[in-house]
Amino acid sequence: MMKSLLIKNIGILQTPVGSFSHKGVQQAENLKLRDAAVLIENGVIKEITDQGKLPLDAAEAQTVIDANGRLVTPGLVDGHTHMVFGGYRQHEIPMKIKGATYLDILRAGGGILDTVRKTREASENDLVQKTEKFLDEMMDHGVTTCEAKSGYGLDLKNEVKMLNVIARCSRDHAMDMVATFLGPHAIPEEYEGRADEFIDMVCSEMLPYVKEHGLAEFADVFTEDSVFNYDQSRRYLERAKELGFGLKIHADEIEAIGGSRLAGEIGAVSAEHLISINEEGLRSMAAGGVTAMCLPATSFYLGANYAPARKMIAMNIPVAAASDFNPGSCPSMNLQFVMNLACIKYRMLPEEVLTAVTINPACAIGRGGLVGTLERGKQGDLVIWDAPDMETLCYRFGSNLAAKVIKKGNVIK
Repeated sequence: MMKSLLIKNIGILQTPVGSFSHKGVQQAENLKLRDAAVLIENGVIKEITDQGKLPLDAAEAQTVIDANGRLVTPGLVDGHTHMVFGGYRQHEIPMKIKGATYLDILRAGGGILDTVRKTREASENDLVQKTEKFLDEMMDHGVTTCEAKSGYGLDLKNEVKMLNVIARCSRDHAMDMVATFLGPHAIPEEYEGRADEFIDMVCSEMLPYVKEHGLAEFADVFTEDSVFNYDQSRRYLERAKELGFGLKIHADEIEAIGGSRLAGEIGAVSAEHLISINEEGLRSMAAGGVTAMCLPATSFYLGANYAPARKMIAMNIPVAAASDFNPGSCPSMNLQFVMNLACIKYRMLPEEVLTAVTINPACAIGRGGLVGTLERGKQGDLVIWDAPDMETLCYRFGSNLAAKVIKKGNVIK
């Protein structure tokens, strides 16, 4: 039985166009239709009209929503999250106030390693229930597709547990999820001082198992001082590439030790964080066609610098902006706040910001052909905003402006 939804009286329908990563001047190229309407049939966009004209089959729509002159955009895509984890890390707040850095806490056995201990203790069902609540909150704020990484297990049993949680949530929740295996997120306590041995184990045991069982599409590594160096990261990513994973890399978050350069050299689909990226890294990413997955809310929370997004755009590097939701360095999944920061701190135009939270992250997680734009034949994922235009979304902060969220033609909110 056909299911159809009509959204009419859209003040402005604003969307990037195409199923490719937008870079340079393309980053700011949005289609803007006034007095528009969208007809969705069986979860897919059938027709988009403007200038007060309704789609041909509008009268047959089973459900009609009046947008009342408000802004409509594609559903938001969060391209970088660590949402599956045990416990929280609020106890680190006093340490940070007293001057402890992210790496100080990690070296002392806290940070990621603290979350690893709590994640290993948690049951799969407990993690599913916790993650589904996060997904509810994300969708309530306009996110309809997201990436989720493992990385708080650091052994085969618990990494698989995390990836099973992502698979179950993706199956049972309205949110579309894409899984990334982040086995080398930190050096586990049982491998202290033996990072090379840990990477060897991940390459020989964990990566093949994850691939054989179809648990993740992408492989990621934390390339950073006191974590994994350039050579270790390269060895891991080369093995992941041999097995057929798409490649991602946590690069230049704190120190520029070659992560962004490696991203371009090895053909990673995205490099993530990039707070401390240097000229060599920028050139390598531009040459390699790597998307910059920038995480401004992490810079905000850590009191750190912000990635040079304007320079990236000038160098024809596609820029995406994501939440980096995790229990330590960014305990927020609010992608609307990320949009505010992208405008204010990255100096990105509203059109560039929209591209950064829709089509560019969609392409970076292998979903650019399905979501990230509002076009005929794409999935019916969109947000009706309590705002007249994109400028308002970039201007207002601290309020949830998502009035209605529609996923595959179904009204979620």
